[in-house]
Amino acid sequence: MEHVSNTESPFVEKVVNVNRVAKVVKGGRNFSFNALVVVGDGAGQVGFGLGKAREVVDAIAKATDAAKRAMKSYPLAGSTIPHAVLGRYGAGKVQLKPASPGTGIIAGGAARAVMECLGVRNVLCKSLGSANPVNVLRATFDGLTQLYDAASMARKRGMSVRELLNLPRREATNA
Repeated sequence: MEHVSNTESPFVEKVVNVNRVAKVVKGGRNFSFNALVVVGDGAGQVGFGLGKAREVVDAIAKATDAAKRAMKSYPLAGSTIPHAVLGRYGAGKVQLKPASPGTGIIAGGAARAVMECLGVRNVLCKSLGSANPVNVLRATFDGLTQLYDAASMARKRGMSVRELLNLPRREATNA
C-alpha cells in the first residue's frame, strides 16, 4: 500500500502495516490505530516510523514524520547489497543476500518495502521466525546496519581496496 502525500516529496513512502487496537474502558471500547511506515530516497537512505492515533490518516502522518527523522544511509553495491547478512530482532530473523542484475526484489512484506525505499533493485530476502511486521522490519534494519562497503572495510583493515578484493578466499579444511 503506497501512501501518496499532497506535496511532491522526493521520498518514497510505503505503508507497511495498519493495526487497529482497542482499549477496554468502563463505557466500552476505545479504538485507535498503529501505522508502520518506511520512507526512503531510493538512493541508499531509508528509515521507519511507528505512529499511533485515533484516526488512520493521523497515524500514517505521525509514522511518516518519525520515519523521515530516523533516516540513515546504508552502503549499496550498484543495484544490490554488498554482501549477505542475517539481521535479528526479537524472534524475527531476516536473511539478506545480494542478487545478480535482473533478479528483482525477492522479498515479502516489510523487507520488500524497505528494499524498495532504499533503492535496491536486485536482492534475495528470506524472513525466518516471527511474521510480526514490526519484528521483521527491525530485523531487516539490523541486517542493513551490518553491511560494509569495500572502501570502509579496506580503511578499517589498513589496506587499499585493490588489496582487499584480491585477498585469497579461505578454504574450509577437513581436519
